[in-house]
Amino acid sequence: MTARIKSKLKTARHAYKLEVKGAISLPFALRRAGRGSARLESGEEMALELAGEVLRGGDLVVASDGRVLEVRAEAEDLWQIECDSPAQVARAAYLLGERHVPVELREGRLRLTAEPALEDFLRSIASRLTRVRAPFEPELGAAPEPHAHVGHGHDHHHHDHHHHHSHSPRRDHE
Repeated sequence: MTARIKSKLKTARHAYKLEVKGAISLPFALRRAGRGSARLESGEEMALELAGEVLRGGDLVVASDGRVLEVRAEAEDLWQIECDSPAQVARAAYLLGERHVPVELREGRLRLTAEPALEDFLRSIASRLTRVRAPFEPELGAAPEPHAHVGHGHDHHHHDHHHHHSHSPRRDHE
């Protein structure tokens, strides 16, 4: 029977004497989705059942058999955008955020998954664009929901807020 990973430890690693019994390297898409199958570095198959959790490199998870496992951010093919000024970095991050593209912020540069469809756009906003292979740890605020796909349309639902109040005339000088 395949072991399952169903929970992320919420406590700091140093708070208890935890014996880590293995490691699992995952790309960001699996660490964000929390569902799927993966192999421990030992080769053992594991089922991920962590809906609603985003895993980061260094996080600890618990397998269904009680083992504590360390999550590692797997190296992925990424675009690296280098910019000549802080203003250019901010502009590039803003434009990518508008497109709901997950972005990792680094000193003077940005990293994002190497989506071929974005190459022309990225060349238009970057001083230098290169491909790198590295772990991907994007900011979570701009990351799309696990079911979203870069470049696919989506709707935003806006709420009209109608507030009903009574405004009595001020009587503070009578």
